[in-house]
Amino acid sequence: MKQLGILSLEVQRMPKNPKTMFFHPDDAPYMSVVSPSSHDTSTLRGWWEEDREVKQKFYNNMLGEWGEAPDVMTADILKKIINQHFYSKAMLAIFPIQDYLGISEKLRHPDVNAERINIPAKFPHFWNYRMHISLEDLLNEKDFNAELADMVKQSGRFKNQ
Repeated sequence: MKQLGILSLEVQRMPKNPKTMFFHPDDAPYMSVVSPSSHDTSTLRGWWEEDREVKQKFYNNMLGEWGEAPDVMTADILKKIINQHFYSKAMLAIFPIQDYLGISEKLRHPDVNAERINIPAKFPHFWNYRMHISLEDLLNEKDFNAELADMVKQSGRFKNQ
């Protein structure tokens, strides 16, 4: 892939190295795309509630936090994970919209399970996710849009030309 100039996909919770539990975006090569999740995985908020032991290891080892991980993923934790990806040296950082909306306690879906797009092991494969807020309403969320834009700008991923 490197010889052909094809970007690799680096998903934080699906490391390519079988000896590690997580992939850290800091370790991403430039010729890559980093993402915390995909259409075939649970969202960050959903994943956070799936396995207490895994969540605790991520909280302590990947986020550098002490003590017990909260039961529910807070907006601050989600922002920290998104920023890990924004600040990586990877060419691209991509996120499901549900993960972006999760940084707002007001805009996140009230039912974390309704955020899931696809469950590949479930037949037939139905992509059931529907955004619970209209694009027009999302455009009017000035504080949310300003906060997200600021996160992008602070990371250096936005260049005003």
